Parts: sequence; C-alpha cells; structure tokens
Amino acid sequence: MPDGGAAASAVPRRDWTALLALALVLRLVAAWQESVLHPDEVFQYLEGAFRLLHGYSVVTWEYRDGMRGDLYPALLALPMRLGEWIAPDGSLTIWLPRTMMAILSLSIVAAAGVIGARVSRLHFWAAGLIAACWPDLVAFAPHPLTEQMAALLAAPAIALLGLPGRSARQLTVIGAAVGLAVVFRPHVAPALALGCEMVIAGRDGTRTVGADDFFVDLFETAVGEDEILTAVRVPKHTGWGAHYEKFVRVAHQWPIVAVAAAVRVEGGTIAEARVGLTNMGSTPLRARAVEDALRGQPATEDAVREAASRATEGTNPPSDLNGDSDYRSHLATVLTRRAVLAAAGG
Repeated sequence: MPDGGAAASAVPRRDWTALLALALVLRLVAAWQESVLHPDEVFQYLEGAFRLLHGYSVVTWEYRDGMRGDLYPALLALPMRLGEWIAPDGSLTIWLPRTMMAILSLSIVAAAGVIGARVSRLHFWAAGLIAACWPDLVAFAPHPLTEQMAALLAAPAIALLGLPGRSARQLTVIGAAVGLAVVFRPHVAPALALGCEMVIAGRDGTRTVGADDFFVDLFETAVGEDEILTAVRVPKHTGWGAHYEKFVRVAHQWPIVAVAAAVRVEGGTIAEARVGLTNMGSTPLRARAVEDALRGQPATEDAVREAASRATEGTNPPSDLNGDSDYRSHLATVLTRRAVLAAAGG
C-alpha cells in the first residue's frame, strides 16, 4: 500500500473541491427541510442557546437535573445571535446554526476522502461519495445535535491516526478532538467495558475513581458538590477486540438498551472479557455473569450464545414507553451475543 500522505496528495485539488462542494450543497438543502429531529434540536440545544443570550427560555428536565451543560448551547449562541442581528424575529436563528453544522460536518466527508486516498484516487471517490451522499449522514449533518458534533470531531481524529510519522502536535490534535467528542456525547457502556478511570478534582486535590464505582444512581455520580470531572483515562488494551451495539427507535435517540464488549482471545479461546450494559438498571452495569461464563470458553457462536443468556443476571431493567423490562432483557441478551462475537473477531 502506498504511503498515506503521498497517496492523499496525489488526489487533484479539483477532486477535493468537487467532493466537498457536492457534500455542502446536499447538506444546505437538508438544512432547510423540517424533520423529526426538529423538536430535539430546539428543546435540547437551541432553547439553551436562547437562554444564554437572553436569560430566559424553556428549561427541559435534562438541564434542570444537570444531565446537560451549556458548552454546546454556547457554541450555537454565536450563529443564533448573528441571525437575530440580520433578521430580528426571523427564522435565521434556526437556519444559521444549521448552516454552521452543515459546514462543520464536511470534516466527516474530508476524513473519508483522506482514508480512501491512502489507497488510490478511485478509493478516494468511493469513500468520499458515500460520506457525502449517504442519506442518513446528509439528513443528520445540519441539525444542531451533540451526536453530530461528536461525529464531526471523531472522524478527523480517526483519519489522522492513520497518517505515518505522526508528530506531537498531530497527536495533541487527535487527543483534543476525541476528548471533546466524548464531552459532547459520552458513552458510558464502553467506559465500563474498557475499565476507564475518572479523574475528579476538588479543593482537596484530585482523586481517581474506576468506571465501576463512578455511577452511583440515576443522575448521580461519585463527583461531589465541590468537585469536577477533569479527565477520563482509557487503558491501553493490546491484543483485545472491542465492539459496541445499541438498539434505538431512531438513530439520534438514546439507546433503549446498549452493550459494549471488550474481549481478548488467545488461540481461539477467550482469555478475558468485559461487558458493559446501559438502560438495564438505574446505572450502567457490568455483566459480570457473562464475563465469568466467557472466560476459558472457545470463541464460537454457541459458546458466546450460552454465556450471553446470562446478561440479565443482576440487572433491574425499567419499563417505559420505549419498552417494558422483558423486552429490554431480550434485547440485552441479543446485543450481548452480537457485541461479544464481533469483539472476538467472530
């Protein structure tokens, strides 16, 4: 395979211009289309931006209970203020934030192009066109949601990771992008499966808490009233495979059930396994019964299916409009099997 940087530079500038222009046009058209995402973008984030500008707004329960912060609304407040200045009481307060997100989302298309260009010009176009034209990516791109913000930060970081001879500055950019992506859209099941550590700072100094002990109860963590979470440490897992599975009604919503699995296989046998579950109790949970059942077993579908049948042990899944507890229990078993098999290379 040719050198990544050389292959990328071999793609003519006009190809890049054409690809990004096509992607931008599609996203700007989508920005002017109303969709099922409109209530979420308004009440979850645009109302927060309005509150930062004017001091009042509809305050949803996520903000009232401390589940959401003002970082993303503060970013959206800039184009919203510009829209108010250009057309007071007009719709630009919605369209300009969408336009900003449409432009920023080109980073996903650019990342796909860079990855494809490492192979050839043909691969550049194949990867770039998929990222530019895929209906879901186009539909989501202009909407001010944290899922989209996390994706447009993570995609360039993934592309940069593949560059040969990365400098310290590039590694800093990669780390910052991934860190911000986690801030905008955290996923707690992977934190459990990967054995992450949370660094908490307060007046008395810093302390480290494992992901297993960080989540105390619904909307409650180990962070005290005079403390703040300052870092998430992800251990290096050499020789491990990892996979994340979730089940949702629509792609941008919180999962009804989600499972993250990290597996280390030696000679066809599962040596170690860690499995994290979300929405199977008031906090994210480790599926320890599954982990114990997997250890020492062959990495086959039958063995994994047997172990995954224990995914609900020690859980207390809720019942709500998205599904009752039995439905969630079934999902947990199915998703655990899929996640473990994928992580094990099956």
